[in-house]
Amino acid sequence: MTNHQKTPAQGIPKTKTLNLFLWVAQGIIALSLIWAAAMKLFQSPDKLAEMWPWTVDNTGLVKFTGILDLLGGIGVILPSLLRIKPKLTIYAAYGIVALMIAAGTFHLTRGEGAQIGGNLFFAAFAIFIAWGRSKKVPINPK
Repeated sequence: MTNHQKTPAQGIPKTKTLNLFLWVAQGIIALSLIWAAAMKLFQSPDKLAEMWPWTVDNTGLVKFTGILDLLGGIGVILPSLLRIKPKLTIYAAYGIVALMIAAGTFHLTRGEGAQIGGNLFFAAFAIFIAWGRSKKVPINPK
C-alpha cells in the first residue's frame, strides 16, 4: 500500500484527505486555544467567573493557563503553516495533551467532572495531530 492510494469513494489520495483533516483539527485547536487565552488574559475576573466559576479562586492560574493556551494555539498551527521548524507543531500538540490532562485533573479534584468533556475533546484532537504530523503526513520545512 502506498501513500498515494485513492480512496474508493472520492478518488482522492488518502494522504491528501488525512492532511485536510489534520489541518482542520489544527485550525480548531488553534482558534479555540487562542480564544481561551484572550478570555483568560484580557477579560475581567467577574466576566470570567460567569463562564468559568473556578477562576474566582485561581487568578494566578488563570493567567498562567492563558499564556499556555496562547503558546499552544500558536504552536499547533504556525510552524506548519509557515513551514519553519514544523516539528514544533508536534511538540505543541504533545504540550496541549499535557495541558488537557492537567486541566481535566484539576476539574476532577474540584468535583467538576462534567466540565472535562472539552478537555477530552482537545486532548484527542492533539493526539491525532501529533500522530498524523509525526507518522503519516509530516510537514517538510522550507
